[in-house]
Amino acid sequence: MSHSVGIVITTQDFERLQSVLDIEAACAIEHLEAELARAQLVAPREVGGDIVTMNSEVTYEDVASGVQRTVRVVYPRDAEATRGWVSVLAPLGSALLGLSVGQLIEWTMPGGIRRLRVVAVPYQPEANGTYSL
Repeated sequence: MSHSVGIVITTQDFERLQSVLDIEAACAIEHLEAELARAQLVAPREVGGDIVTMNSEVTYEDVASGVQRTVRVVYPRDAEATRGWVSVLAPLGSALLGLSVGQLIEWTMPGGIRRLRVVAVPYQPEANGTYSL
């Protein structure tokens, strides 16, 4: 996991994620806790539209392969692999949360370390005026 890139988390996402951390198993949350601990907190209405927030759709590229994929970062209860809805507690979800378009991150995934780059955030609830997801 790389700590060299800055991430931005809305205060609302931070509070909701703290609740998730309180009830989930310790082994599943270490990476997310580390990310939240280093995050710059901003009010939901002040977050940039190019930042991956909870319930955002994000297109990312695996830098090594050049393959791009679009997923939605969701709370664990909403995760649904067939729809591309990835739990924030999954390695991919916690890697993407808080990044902005153009940022790169090295992250430990099943199978080794991968470099991911955020290509686009086609949908972000806050940019859409939705603050209740």
